[in-house]
Amino acid sequence: QVQLVESGGGLVQAGGSLRLSCAASGRTFFSTYVMVWFRQVPGKEREFVAAISGTGLSTRYADSVKGRFTISRDNAKNTVSLQMNSLNPEDTAVYYCAATRGTVYTQTFNSWGQGTQVTVSS
Repeated sequence: QVQLVESGGGLVQAGGSLRLSCAASGRTFFSTYVMVWFRQVPGKEREFVAAISGTGLSTRYADSVKGRFTISRDNAKNTVSLQMNSLNPEDTAVYYCAATRGTVYTQTFNSWGQGTQVTVSS
């Protein structure tokens, strides 16, 4: 079991940048988990944003964020990050990290964080 806590959200103007972080804890091996970022707007289901394999060698991105967002991880520190550049108001959402023992294509997850709010003003 792994516990996840997101941080780094906030208010930013369109065109700006934010870096989100997700810290994992618990009696587990962080490197065995594929880590995934999702986002959610009230009234809508969670939207996939980015995923990274346990080694960090494989990544996947939603088309809407390709070229703007970068997912990375530091297994020595049990963290995964999401660097978000060129933000626009459509990126406004609560961002969640999740962990799975599957692949970057896996649809089900073992753990979820509580989320961090990202608000992009026009």
